[in-house]
Amino acid sequence: MNNGYMALLAPAGGDVGETFPHLVNTMNAMCMRVRYTSGDMTLFGTEDMPALLLPGGGILIGHLFTQDGITIDESARLPEHSDQTQIRKHILETYWGAYLIIQPDPRGPGAFTITRAPSAAGNLPCIYSIRDGSGFLTSDISLAIEAHLYRKQIDWDFMRHRLRYPGIKTKRTGLADLIELLPGCSLSTSGTDISVRQAWSPWDFVAPEHRYRNPHDAAAQIRHAVASAVRAWTDTDQSILLELSGGLDSSIVAACLRNSHSRIICHNLVTPVPGVDERQYARQMATQLGVELHTEYLDFDKARFDFTPPPDSVIPAMGPLQYAVNETMEAAAERHGATAYYSGGGGDSVFCYLRTAAPGADAWTTLGLGAAITAVNDLASLHQCTLWKASRLTLSKLRRPPPSPYHEDSSFLAPDMKTVERETHPWFMAPAHALPGDRERIFDLAGNQLFESQAARGSSKPMRFPLLSQPVMEACLRAPSWMWIAGGRNRAVARTAFSDLLPPDVVNRQSKATYMSYLGALYERNKHQIEDFLLSGRLRSQGLLDTRAISIFFSKPLPTRDRTFLRMFDLCMVENWVRHQP
Repeated sequence: MNNGYMALLAPAGGDVGETFPHLVNTMNAMCMRVRYTSGDMTLFGTEDMPALLLPGGGILIGHLFTQDGITIDESARLPEHSDQTQIRKHILETYWGAYLIIQPDPRGPGAFTITRAPSAAGNLPCIYSIRDGSGFLTSDISLAIEAHLYRKQIDWDFMRHRLRYPGIKTKRTGLADLIELLPGCSLSTSGTDISVRQAWSPWDFVAPEHRYRNPHDAAAQIRHAVASAVRAWTDTDQSILLELSGGLDSSIVAACLRNSHSRIICHNLVTPVPGVDERQYARQMATQLGVELHTEYLDFDKARFDFTPPPDSVIPAMGPLQYAVNETMEAAAERHGATAYYSGGGGDSVFCYLRTAAPGADAWTTLGLGAAITAVNDLASLHQCTLWKASRLTLSKLRRPPPSPYHEDSSFLAPDMKTVERETHPWFMAPAHALPGDRERIFDLAGNQLFESQAARGSSKPMRFPLLSQPVMEACLRAPSWMWIAGGRNRAVARTAFSDLLPPDVVNRQSKATYMSYLGALYERNKHQIEDFLLSGRLRSQGLLDTRAISIFFSKPLPTRDRTFLRMFDLCMVENWVRHQP
């Protein structure tokens, strides 16, 4: 349990001990003790959970760093503010980390404001269930279940939404009456009144007044932000298992680990089929770190469709590939005595790896014809297409209405399945006249908040995504999309920023590993089991699947390059999760 916590809210004027009898004994048995009390709230946390008392009352739990990556601990004093709102604003604008702020609200007894850090990079979730002024907030639903504060029940409306809109992160969970406080949001509660607002927005950093004008300034600021973020986390963790793919993103994380005081173990995954073997690149990075590159083979028998989800799982998020990777990395961490996992996950989104003509459209809208011509040339070079095609796609991007962040998929779902209201994410609320590239990368960035749920190994040891740290996101968002394709290279600003720290082969490579061959072979080996799994499960019994369409699909050979089988993996992910719920 990493910095596990649970905050209990008693009804206004009530007592936690009376409202939740025997709770203290139960929490003590789980190695949780009282870390903070204020009015009607009592906060339990692990002994080693970092905590910082705030000026004017309140507490911050989790890790807090300066912009230069220096840890702010309980011995430090934050500037005094009499206004609770100003304290939150100061923390959000001056510091960063993986934290939760709990503050008594001046509206009166029983009123509190809870703010979650903007980044999901460091493993401090917040899920809650509050009704009539009473309830809990916790990092791990299994704590509330063990304390008899919550009993699992599937939210089938959420499941319908999840099936129709896969890949969308929302505040709702797959369990009834259980909500997640999303990164960068604040929850205010006062008796029966509950409200959530956005405390931090990525849209602030793509505004024209914050945009970098010079690519060299952009590269320098991004390098500083990434290096400081990695250094901050390594000062926290003693022994790191770096999931080093050999791609640009994980290699940048590796480059920032040089001269770290932590012990570094580099691991690379290889599959039985082509597509993922990047050892030639990963080995060069490991050599620069002066460590051995350990290779793990992701055999087909490691990927499972039917497995028990982690106890803290509140949404379907792990498929067969994630399960295989998770089991493999967990075994490696135990074998090497690693205390934390590090990943370059999120790099594509943060480093603006767009696959559309949006950068050309952005340059035209912002800087005019000359910049647009340069950007279109870069697009043509990047995508190995004609200048005419790149120009046509750019004009099309300018003329068409912006695409929706929702990618509806009704394939293989029952035609008469009950419709559900579409859930949103706060980052989907784009300002008027937002640039196409900014829309695409921020929508994509929101999807990265699913990573915590997909990496179950983070339940036992911290799972760090340094590239999703707040200062890295802010610095990268300030670089406009056309800078990221300069010279016909994807993620160009990041390549420039770290060119002297990476092997030339890594800096200059344009290819990316893909698990598609592995997943295709996995499907062919298991297609009959997958069919039985779906047609004998709970999704079918709930009338959510088009069983005839599923049977027809499995009865035919899979056409070359047809990726429809990935939808079957997604349905299996949901089916597996609901099978393991009451």
